[in-house]
Amino acid sequence: MGCAFGHATRKTELKTVIKQTCAIAAVAAVAVAGAQPAAAQARDQIRIVGSSTVYPFASTVVERFGQKTEYPTPVIESTGSGGGLKLFCAGVGAQHPDITNASRRIKPSEFKRCQENGVKKITEVKIGADGIVLANAVEAEPMSLTTKQLYLALAKEIPQDGELVENPNETWSDVDPDLPDNKIEVLGPPPTSGTRDAFNELGMLDGCKQFDMIADMPEEKMHEVCFTYREDGGYVDAGENDTFIVKKLAQTPTAIGIFGFSFLDQNRDKIQAATINGSKPTVENISSDKYPLSRSLQFYVKNAHVGVIPGIKEYLEEFMAESTFGPNGYLVQKGLIPMPESQRETWRNRAMELETISMDDVTG
Repeated sequence: MGCAFGHATRKTELKTVIKQTCAIAAVAAVAVAGAQPAAAQARDQIRIVGSSTVYPFASTVVERFGQKTEYPTPVIESTGSGGGLKLFCAGVGAQHPDITNASRRIKPSEFKRCQENGVKKITEVKIGADGIVLANAVEAEPMSLTTKQLYLALAKEIPQDGELVENPNETWSDVDPDLPDNKIEVLGPPPTSGTRDAFNELGMLDGCKQFDMIADMPEEKMHEVCFTYREDGGYVDAGENDTFIVKKLAQTPTAIGIFGFSFLDQNRDKIQAATINGSKPTVENISSDKYPLSRSLQFYVKNAHVGVIPGIKEYLEEFMAESTFGPNGYLVQKGLIPMPESQRETWRNRAMELETISMDDVTG
């Protein structure tokens, strides 16, 4: 709106009215600007949160992106998959992250929270595969475990004589006489971690369902029994820092750590992987799902921020390039297990077209 105060010959009253009109227009303009989607121009840097497992891969892409493009290097935090999705789903606006990494898929409850908080359009981007590894120090005796033994070692309560009792197993040989006579001490991720969620579903649930009395329980009760860990030192919540777990294993050779395959791959001089259900965590076994603790890695994009926070689409282009997540890409050197070519093409297209997911996709 153009506001002129007229010629000097105009009456004082007219000047006053026009001044008041300009002031009202200015206030209205500020109000309209404030009503725009909250992602408005408050920052020029992409903000990424989420999985500690995906963090090494995403941070490598972030560094390349900052070096290669005109955009500022994105800010990235390792908050755990659950913690990242909580931040991501809190709302739309510059105070909320644009992307969250996850080492398991978004849960229906999380998707619902996103929708309720105005995060309506979300793009899911799968980047590759990973295996959850149980490992100990290279100087220790190699472990060969089953998912049933894992449940019997780590659960708070286990079946005994037809009822659930407080876990009495203090050593691995208590679980099975063929296992080493070492104290059970497993360092693993916290409840907010996608690695913990995936380990629950792939390891603990698979192990405890082998007991008929648990397999016959209602699903909610079964999950409570299978996913509640002992609190007497047999299982140690080591936080989201997988590097800390690796260091701790070197100091305590009888302890076992739980983390992603990439950390094993980068620390083979310090740690060795356990066999699970007769299968080793190798690239071939993980990519073919032969290894029982295999899982997918992905991230989620808040579509309302694309085109508002600069560089998000260009970041997707960098991540989805063959030179990044393909079989000869720089992320493979970090331990990422690439998807087959047809899957890479599918997910690349979904990312670049910002294809959105629905509740049916999440629950399917």
